[in-house]
Amino acid sequence: MRIDLPGLFDLQVNGFGGIDFNEPDLAADRVAEAVERMRATGVTRCLPTLITSSFARFAASARAASRADSSAIAGIHMEGPYLSPEDGARGAHPRAHVIPASVDDFARRQDAAGGRIVLVTLAPEVPGAVALIEHLVASGVRVAIGHTAAEPSQIRDAVAAGATLSTHLGNGCAQMLPRHPNVIWEQLAADALMASLIVDGHHLPPSTVKAIVRAKGARRTILVTDAIAAAGCRPGRYSIGGVDCELGENGRVSLPGTPYLAGSSLTMDRAIVNTVRFTGLPIDDVIPMASTMPASYLGTTTAGTVTAEWDEGARELQIRRVTS
Repeated sequence: MRIDLPGLFDLQVNGFGGIDFNEPDLAADRVAEAVERMRATGVTRCLPTLITSSFARFAASARAASRADSSAIAGIHMEGPYLSPEDGARGAHPRAHVIPASVDDFARRQDAAGGRIVLVTLAPEVPGAVALIEHLVASGVRVAIGHTAAEPSQIRDAVAAGATLSTHLGNGCAQMLPRHPNVIWEQLAADALMASLIVDGHHLPPSTVKAIVRAKGARRTILVTDAIAAAGCRPGRYSIGGVDCELGENGRVSLPGTPYLAGSSLTMDRAIVNTVRFTGLPIDDVIPMASTMPASYLGTTTAGTVTAEWDEGARELQIRRVTS
């Protein structure tokens, strides 16, 4: 069955097609090249995502992303460096560059990015987090909670200050959590928080995806890829911000020799398919999670259209044409 859907919108993509948005010598034309390669998966708008690093490396990557000649770039997602320093919650973010939150530090990062940072992921428990959230919200920057070991009261304080999204909910937290309360339950219960999910079959089991979508509702759920340079590539060794990682034959991206994930090789068209399979929702209910919902969250719109073939029986989606 032929279907037409809005251009897909990825709020969190660290790289694609062998190109890492966090590499130290990133050039603007390389960013544009990666974004162009994403079009084949239906993505017509995205936020290049810059992870925790030294200020010098962040500034170099931010300048390249902000200068890339591509209308598909809707801004920059800054994930860190104001994150939990704890193993597990920190994920693949280098501990050496995790720092407290401050308005002054963000200001110089926003300056390096040419004012293009539109989304910041931080941990509510880091010193200075609430004051920074209030500053960001006042200046029109969206704030997400992620990579956190926060107490429930700290999450509630972040929401009261203006945080409106959970970054890859169910990930970026300790592998072992109290039954309750914990960071997942608290964010699930917060109606003011939308939730982004990495539905690659590795970050979250199908039953967890189904439960989160039921709790949040289809209109408060956003699909992201959290893709790194390995997306669209063959299995092998890749890197994100100088951190080595490995893409296995099964599509899982991890830190070599550890159980820790390090981004994904997911594409947005596959995220749609997996969500349909995991939740049992009709594809018409899932498509907005990958297109109009992330656009609306940022206060903007999607771009172009995607023509695809949808096989309901096999639950397979084939992108045929992308226009923008």
